[in-house]
Amino acid sequence: MSSSVLTTLHQRMPAMTPTEQRVAAHVVASPAEIQALTITDLAQAAGVSTSSIARFCRTLGFEGYPDFRMSLAADLAREAQSRERFQISDGDVDPADGAADVVSKIAYHEAATIEQTARDLDLVALDAVVDRVATARRIDLYGTASSGLAGQDLHLKLHRIGLFSQAWTDQHLALTSASLLSPADVAIAFSHSGRTLEVVQALAVARGTGATTVAITNVPDSPLAAGADIVLTTSANETKYRSGAMSSRIAQLAVVDFIFVRVSQRLYDRMATNLRLTFDAVRGHRID
Repeated sequence: MSSSVLTTLHQRMPAMTPTEQRVAAHVVASPAEIQALTITDLAQAAGVSTSSIARFCRTLGFEGYPDFRMSLAADLAREAQSRERFQISDGDVDPADGAADVVSKIAYHEAATIEQTARDLDLVALDAVVDRVATARRIDLYGTASSGLAGQDLHLKLHRIGLFSQAWTDQHLALTSASLLSPADVAIAFSHSGRTLEVVQALAVARGTGATTVAITNVPDSPLAAGADIVLTTSANETKYRSGAMSSRIAQLAVVDFIFVRVSQRLYDRMATNLRLTFDAVRGHRID
């Protein structure tokens, strides 16, 4: 579970029961109001029973509603401090906001996403991925749309230090490449929702070959995560003007950087040589 209650709600909502989703949606829509609501008040506002609220809290790992409400209050206090740093009173972009407000609010959300992802990231899982990538014969990367961009970014970074990787955004190419992997290889799949069919299928094929499979997703209970040997979870929340494609991109790129720098540490001597060779190869294409 994420250290942020709101992030946990965003991550877990797709797998919740319809009743739990009603409660979660109400909390996400008006988190500040929860502090003034008793369990009975929240049950009435969400249109569920008080026992449903109690089960909802236990599902999220809390002892009960008071524990849930206290953790949510702590989250909101941290968010208020962060907004103060960016000199904004409200994190959501308003249609009447000027350019300065929009820039400050987007910067706030992106910084918060990176901080939350770093805070929640499973470091043991991260180093397990790094160990396999650093010694892999070949690395396949799968993703579509903005998640495909994250895969391409990791490919470019690994390519520069001499690791053989391929980023596939075409489903047929991803599937055929996955089918040719072996236990000496690694397949890394990117999907914010963890439910992108093409990406889930490609990783399943890769797992069938014995390759180490890695899921980078915002939803730890997703089909993609269930089909992976190792899961790295991002912590990105959507807002009115900041869709999944925007929130996922910055979180996934942060994880890409975490992986790349740790791999570079393991292969430092080789990395330095290969970076120099690749830099020299394109030096003549820069205008003095």
